[in-house]
Amino acid sequence: MLRYILFRILQVIPVLLGTTFLIYFMVFAMPGDPILAMFGDKTPNPAIVAQLREQYHLDQPFIVQYLLYLKGLLIGDFGTSFSGQPVSEILARTFPVTTKLAIMAILIEFLLAVVIGLFSGLRKGKFFDNINLIIGLAFMSVPIFVIAFLGQFFFTIKLDWFRTTVSGGAPLQELLLPAIVLGVSLYATSMRLTRSSVIETANQDFVRTAYAKGLSRGRVIPTHILRNSLIPTVTNSAANFGILLVGATVTEGIFNVPGVGNTLYQAILRGENATVVSFVTVMVLIYLGVNLVVDLLYAVLDPRIRYA
Repeated sequence: MLRYILFRILQVIPVLLGTTFLIYFMVFAMPGDPILAMFGDKTPNPAIVAQLREQYHLDQPFIVQYLLYLKGLLIGDFGTSFSGQPVSEILARTFPVTTKLAIMAILIEFLLAVVIGLFSGLRKGKFFDNINLIIGLAFMSVPIFVIAFLGQFFFTIKLDWFRTTVSGGAPLQELLLPAIVLGVSLYATSMRLTRSSVIETANQDFVRTAYAKGLSRGRVIPTHILRNSLIPTVTNSAANFGILLVGATVTEGIFNVPGVGNTLYQAILRGENATVVSFVTVMVLIYLGVNLVVDLLYAVLDPRIRYA
C-alpha cells in the first residue's frame, strides 16, 4: 500500500509540470497586452509601462517567465497579481468559499444519487423507476445556468427562502441554494450508475446465497447489495468533487459567489499569468489528491481490491 501511494505521488510531478507549462503557454499566447489593459481607455506613461513589464517579468521570453514561476513555486511564492496582492492571499480567500460550496453540493448529489438510485434499482421497470429515469434525463439535458436562474426565480423571488446573491462573507445558509443547484444538476449521472450497479449486484450469486441462508432483506440490501454497488458512484462523485473544487464558474457568477471560479475567470480576462497558473497548479494538486483518496477507498468498499 505504501509503495502504491509513493508511486502515485511521484506521478504527480510530470502531470504538474506538463499542466503548468501548457496553461502558462496558453495564457502567454493570449492576444492583447495585460499591462495596457490595466489602464483601460487611458494612455499610460511609457516609462510606467516599461517598469510594470520589468516588475512582472513580461519583458522576458516565455521560457524565462515559466522558469521564474517554477522557481517561485518551489519556495512557496505564487507571484503577485496586477493589483499588487499576493496570489497566495487570493487563494486563501477564495478556496475556502469554493470548498464549502463543493462539499455541500457533493453531499446533496451523493445522497440523492444513492437513495434514488438504490430504490430505482430495486424497483426496476416499476413506476418509481421510470419516473426517476425521466427526471434524471431532464436534469442531465438542462444547462446549469437554466437550473440556477429557475432556482433564483422560485426560491428567492417567489418564495423568498434565500438571498438572490451570496454576500461577501459567504455564510453557509447563503451557499445552500447554489449548492442545491449544483447537486441537482450533477446527481443524475451518479443516480443512473447506482441504479445499474444495484441491478447487476442484486442478480449476483452471493446475493442469492445470502437470501438462501435466511438473511433478511434489511440485512442483505445495505450489506451485500448497496456496499458492492457504490464503487462507480464514488468514482463519479469524486470526479465531480474535483471539478467543483476547480470552481463552478457559471453558478458562482450567477449567485455572485466570491470563490475560485469568479476569480479565475477575471484573471484570465486580465491575462494575469501568475494568478491563472497558480490557481491551476493548486487545482491539479487537489484533483490528483482526491483521485488518490478514491482509489484507496476502493479497498474499503470492496475487500477483493488490494494494492501492491
